[in-house]
Amino acid sequence: TYLDHNATTYMRQEVIDAVQPFLRERFGNASSIHFFGQENREAIDEARDNIARLIGAEAEEIVLTSGGTESDNLAIRGVVRTRRKEGGRCHIITSVLEHPAVLKTCESLEAEDCDVTYVPSDGQGSVRMDVLEGSFRPETVLVSVMLANNETGVIQPIKRISELTRKRGIVLHTDAVQGVGKIGIDIDDLGVDLLSISAHKFYGPKGIGALYVRRGTDLEPVYTGGSHERGLRPGTENIPGIIGFGEACRITGERLPKEIKYIGELRERLEDGISARIEDAIVVGKDAPRVPNTCSMVIPRIEGEAVTLNLSMLGFAVSSGSACSSGMQEASHVLTAIGLDPAVAQGG
Repeated sequence: TYLDHNATTYMRQEVIDAVQPFLRERFGNASSIHFFGQENREAIDEARDNIARLIGAEAEEIVLTSGGTESDNLAIRGVVRTRRKEGGRCHIITSVLEHPAVLKTCESLEAEDCDVTYVPSDGQGSVRMDVLEGSFRPETVLVSVMLANNETGVIQPIKRISELTRKRGIVLHTDAVQGVGKIGIDIDDLGVDLLSISAHKFYGPKGIGALYVRRGTDLEPVYTGGSHERGLRPGTENIPGIIGFGEACRITGERLPKEIKYIGELRERLEDGISARIEDAIVVGKDAPRVPNTCSMVIPRIEGEAVTLNLSMLGFAVSSGSACSSGMQEASHVLTAIGLDPAVAQGG
């Protein structure tokens, strides 16, 4: 029984079927002007349309990348590079709850003389809005707060944050890797300028993702090379991945409304069943808005890794902490950020 979909999902059969021709006979480079190339250029354009449609964006606002980590880097570093090109000092606001793709990028920029404020969490796993609002400075160029946490599933108040950034003219980025495909998203309703997506989190291929870049948002490229993706992401396109990504978005758009309710009911049954049998089990973020597919529980006095390994031997695949930090022995930075004692957080 596979219960580790926040780490990765399998590929839907429809996605595999859509990709197959592009692994065999449809091999042309989409930058070539002959038939083989232009046929694939049209396929990429169609996939881009499907990706944009899932979040209510325009196709021209979708920049294809290798996944969520690259999208996060392009968003954060791209904004900072833009400001530095203009000769200004940089200050970033983010949260202590972020995925390492954001946290490590911000830490790297701190070493390059960029100021970063890490907003703390409340006890339910949501960013402290009072602290965030008090963190703005004249030199603040970017706020980066995830849409849904990869460990707890808690949905962050991005719409409220966008109201603060808009009136200050500050760019807002959200890592929506654990949100897209799990909840309905309308980019204009959220009010973000940059949004990261990864296909393998909702039944698409690994190694492909996108960065939504709102029209008019200035962004310097991180890599140099060709003029692909409007000059923001050079390199020959991963056409099989893009096609699979587009197909996953198309299917998700059709099925998501029904799946949200069904999966949410399954999560409630699971949490209620465990809580009834283990008296002091903690459901993380229970009273906060969460994506329906994510259940995060802490069982005091038992190491999460031991639970994970024993469940694996019984045929159940679950995660302890973030899959991107596997092999690390310290407690989850997310669970300690919401106020759990490190010894207790080891049970998550």
